Formats: sequence, structure tokens, C-alpha cells
Amino acid sequence: MKITYLSHSCFFIETESHRLIIDPFLTGNPLATVKATDVKCDYVLLTHGHADHLGDAVEIAKQNDATIIAVFELAMYCAAQGAKVRPMHIGGSGTFPLGRIKFTIAHHSSSVDTGNGIVYLGNPAGILLTVEGKTIFHAGDTGLFLDLKLIGEMNQIAVAILPIGDNFTMGIDDAVKAVEWLKPEITFPSHYNTFDLIKADAGEFVKKVEAVGAKARALAIGETWEG
Repeated sequence: MKITYLSHSCFFIETESHRLIIDPFLTGNPLATVKATDVKCDYVLLTHGHADHLGDAVEIAKQNDATIIAVFELAMYCAAQGAKVRPMHIGGSGTFPLGRIKFTIAHHSSSVDTGNGIVYLGNPAGILLTVEGKTIFHAGDTGLFLDLKLIGEMNQIAVAILPIGDNFTMGIDDAVKAVEWLKPEITFPSHYNTFDLIKADAGEFVKKVEAVGAKARALAIGETWEG
């Protein structure tokens, strides 16, 4: 399994037989080095509908004949734009050719600005993705909440992806507490430094995670981790 950080909350995951992208905010992203037209994948996974997560999902799905997997309202919104979708919802799981997917709660919101007002797109979510015998937890955008401890107790998490940018999500200290509860083998920070409002020191996060006896790594944009 290979995980490549494409900036913000966007991660590209490759298994021996499948490719998927999570929260593909590339166009309009000042840090992105990959264009949406360059993405080749079988699945697009979405945590919620904000523009910096929904991003290029519909375009990527259509150009690859890929399936968007998201909570019901967001999936139906993407379907209305012509994408192939698989609607799911929080607490539900599904088995796919690439592995098992389950959506968890996230404390945030989910909407899109259509130009004619805000359209709400159901509940925000985190994603538990089990591929090749390993579980990845992408928390999406969320504040700290106690059920993260339950998620850690019920799942043997190999990789956790947690926001650290504060303001809209957890900041560094809250994310460190989330690591303590989740007990992943390794954590990658996300959702930071894309904009001034979410500036954060990923090096500080890594040091604080190590101080509580866990492991973290701040992937550079475009860097791939293999595990």
C-alpha cells in the first residue's frame, strides 16, 4: 500500500489492484502540485461537501469512470452533476473490490455554495478504510470528540490522518489527544498551511506526538509513504 500526500486533506492511495483519492481539492489549491486532469483512480472518497474537500471530485470521477463514495446527501449531489456514486452513511460499512469502507461521525458541517446560496449536504464524516489488511482512518474535518477513543478501541488503526490547522478543525494539542485515543501505528497531519487561517507547525505536532510515545510524520506535498 502506498499513500501520497497531495496537500491540504487530499491523499492518494494505491493498492496492488486499485487507486483511490480522498478529498481531491486540487484546482484552486495554492499548494497543490498535481492537476485534476492528471489523476487516475477507481474511487473518489469524500468526507464532506465543503469546496476544499469536494474540490474536483466530480470531474475526476467522470474522467476516470470512477465511483464517488460519500454520505447520502453528498453522493446524490454528485450524482446530479453526472458522477457515478455509491451513497453510504455514518455507522454503515460496505465491502468493495478495493476493501472495506465505514463512515464515522465528525464534528463539523457539510455544504456547498452554489452561487445562489448555501446548500447543505448532510453530515460530515470520517472514513475508516481497510485495504490489504490495514486500516486507515481519515478523520476529515473535525473538532476533538470523545468517540475517537471508541474508534481507536474498536479498530486496529495502521494510519491516522488528522487535521491540525485549528480555526475550523482540531489544532495541534487536540490532535495529539486524538492520537492518544486512536492509538494508530503512525499519524499524518492534514488540513494546515493551505491558507493563513490554518497555519500550523507540523514539526511541533510531530514532536508532541512523539512525546506521548506515539509516531507521526509530516509528509511533504507529493511525498509517498509505503506500508
